[in-house]
Amino acid sequence: MKSSNPQPNNNKGFTTSQIIAELKDLMSMAIPITAMNQLVFLRAVVSVLFLGRLGSLELAGGSLSLGFTNITGYSVLVGLASGLEPVCSQAYGSNSPDKWMILSSSLVRMIFILMLAIIPIGFLWLNVERILLFMGQDADIAIMAAKYCMYSVPDLLTNCLLQPLRVYLRSQGVTKPQMWCSMIAVAFHVPLNYVMVVRMGLGVGGVAMASVVTNLNMVVLMIGYVWVYGKWRWRWRWTDGIGMGELWRLSVTSCMGICLEWWWYEIVTVLAGYLENPRLAVAGTGILIQTTSLMYTVPMALAGCVSARVGNELGAGRPNKAKLAAVVALASALVVGFINVIWTIVFRDTWSALFTHDQMLQSLVSSVMPIMGLCELGNCPQTTGCGILRGTARPAVGVRINLGSFYFVGTPVAVGLAFYYKVGFSGLWYGLLSAQFACVVSVLYSVLVQTDWEGEALRAEKLTNSTSVVEMVTEECNDVARDHEKGVLI
Repeated sequence: MKSSNPQPNNNKGFTTSQIIAELKDLMSMAIPITAMNQLVFLRAVVSVLFLGRLGSLELAGGSLSLGFTNITGYSVLVGLASGLEPVCSQAYGSNSPDKWMILSSSLVRMIFILMLAIIPIGFLWLNVERILLFMGQDADIAIMAAKYCMYSVPDLLTNCLLQPLRVYLRSQGVTKPQMWCSMIAVAFHVPLNYVMVVRMGLGVGGVAMASVVTNLNMVVLMIGYVWVYGKWRWRWRWTDGIGMGELWRLSVTSCMGICLEWWWYEIVTVLAGYLENPRLAVAGTGILIQTTSLMYTVPMALAGCVSARVGNELGAGRPNKAKLAAVVALASALVVGFINVIWTIVFRDTWSALFTHDQMLQSLVSSVMPIMGLCELGNCPQTTGCGILRGTARPAVGVRINLGSFYFVGTPVAVGLAFYYKVGFSGLWYGLLSAQFACVVSVLYSVLVQTDWEGEALRAEKLTNSTSVVEMVTEECNDVARDHEKGVLI
C-alpha cells in the first residue's frame, strides 16, 4: 500500500509558473486528442458523401441508420468505456506496486462488460427494419437503413476493443500515438469507400463495411503500439484491481451521463419534424447538429484529458495539483466557448452556404447560428466539468445534472417556445441554450465549490490499493484457518 498521505492543500492560490506548466501538460494531451476526434468526424463526413453519391434513397436510409447506430450503440459503448477513466488514471498516478495489474485487469474487465452490452445492441441493429416500420418510417428508407445496420454489426466487436484502449492509453498521457494511428487508418478510408462502393458496387453495405475496416485498422495499430512500445503486464488475476461490481457501477453512471446529452440532440431532430415546415426544419437541424459535432471535438478532448490529469494527481496524492488541473481545463474550455461564439456570429452566412444552396434553408440556419454559439459557451465548460467529475470517480453527479438540465429545463423550454408560444425553429435552440446554462452553473458549482480535493485523494488511495486490500483480507482469512487447524482459540 502507499505509505504517503495526500499532500495538504496549504496553497490557497496558484503561481503563474504552475498555471503555465499545467496548461502545457494539458495542451500536450488535448491537441492530439482533438486532432483524433476531428479525424473521426472526417471519417463520418466521408461516409455521408459516398452515401450521397449513391442517391437520395441511399443517403436517407444511411443517414437514418447513422443516427440509429449512434443512439443505440456508439454512444452507449463510449459512455460505458468512460467508466474506466477514474480507475486507470488514478491507478497510473499512484505509487502502488500493483498499478499495472490494476490497469490491465480493469481493461480486460471493461472489454468483458462491453462484450455483454453489444448483445442487446446487436439484436436491435439486426431488427432495425421492423423497429423503423413500427415507428411509421417509409418502407424503402427502412430497408436501406436496415442494410447499413446489418453490415455495421461487426463494428460493435471492434469498438469493444477500440474504446477501452483509447481510455487506457489516455490515462497514461499517451495521446500522440492515438492521433497517428487514427490518421493512418482514416487515410485509407476514402480508398476503401472507393473500392467497395464504386469498384465493387456494394452500395450502402460497402459504405458501412469501409467504416468497419477503418475502425479495425485503428484497433490493430493501437494494439501494435501497446504491444511494442506500451507498458503492458500479462501477469494479472481476475481478483486483481477493483471489483466487477464497482467498475460496472462507474461504467453505467458514466454511460448515462454521456447518453443523456447525446440523445437530447436526437430529440430536437424529432421535434423539428413537428414544426410548420418539417422538411426545412429537419434539414436545418441536421446542419446545425453536424456543426455542433465538429465543435464538440474540442471540449470532448479537454474532458477526456482533464479526467486523466485529475485522476493521475489524485492517485499520486496531490489534491492541490488535481484542483489546478481542473481550474486550468475549465478556463481553457471557457476560452474555446468564446471563440465558438465569435465565429458562429461572424461566419454564420458563409457557413450555412457551405451546406446548401437553398436560400430559405441558409436563412434559417444563419438565424440560429448565434444561439448555437452561445450554447457552446456553456457546453465547453460543462463537458469539461463532467470530465473532471469522472476523474474524481463521481460520474453519478454528472448524471443528475444532465438529467435535470436537459430534460427538466431544456425540454419544457424548447417545447413551450417552439409550439405553445409559436416561436418555431429557433425556440428549440433556445431550449438547448437554457439547458446548457443550467448545466454549466450546476457543473461549475459541483467542481469548484462542492469538491473536497483532499477527500477525493483519500478515496483515490483506497481505489488504487484495492488489490492490496483483497490480498490482506485473503491472508487474514488464511491465518485464521491455520489457527483453527492448530486449535488456537481466536
